[in-house]
Amino acid sequence: MNKTNNLSNIFILEGNIGAGKSTFLRILKNHLDLDIIPEPTDRWQKINAEDNLLDLFYKDTPRWAYTFQSYAFISRVQTLVEHQKKHPNQLVQVLERSVYCDRYCFAKNCFESGLMSKLEWQIYKEWFAWLVENYTPKPSGFIYLKTTPQTCFERIAKRKRCEETGIPLSYLESLHKKHEDWLVNKKEISSHLKKTPILTLDCDKEFENDKEQQEKHIAKIRTFIDKIILPTMQKPPKQIHIQQ
Repeated sequence: MNKTNNLSNIFILEGNIGAGKSTFLRILKNHLDLDIIPEPTDRWQKINAEDNLLDLFYKDTPRWAYTFQSYAFISRVQTLVEHQKKHPNQLVQVLERSVYCDRYCFAKNCFESGLMSKLEWQIYKEWFAWLVENYTPKPSGFIYLKTTPQTCFERIAKRKRCEETGIPLSYLESLHKKHEDWLVNKKEISSHLKKTPILTLDCDKEFENDKEQQEKHIAKIRTFIDKIILPTMQKPPKQIHIQQ
């Protein structure tokens, strides 16, 4: 595996299951001149002609927790590497979720819920730390779509993704706490992540078809990104603009 380049300013869109990340990315793509990298769910759903790892994870989580969390990390790095080869020298790239979310939310939740053994958790943390240090570019900032577990639960029911039909509210509540501990309270995370800027957006209010809400979020993101990237440029880049 080749190391990813670090020429781009990488911003990561984070949020619980059902927060509206995929919808939000479409809005970003339509309004701002940004390079979008979606979460590789298609890889998880089709490992080969027969196996859907995402579905296996939800149907028998104790059996597939370690396997899924490991593959989720690997596939995220693969997707970023492949995308940057096809689209080199992009000024700003926005990823849907990150390896950090895997580590501090999903994998950690699996361990604390007894779905991943102590040995599996230790192995996961060791190879994760090494691979992140050597093969994962440091993010320029995080954009956190903060949404209550109840809102996420309702949105999941609405979108009807087959693998997610059995997700209980309690699982979303646990993941919400993990997101808050990591992104808001910055508990037990690496030192460089504590210094990474975070933009928190309140996304409980429906924004998919609300133009006013979209424009408010986009304006905040534009300001957030410009504040981070402009000081690092030798000459000002073409301004990120909102399309009317």
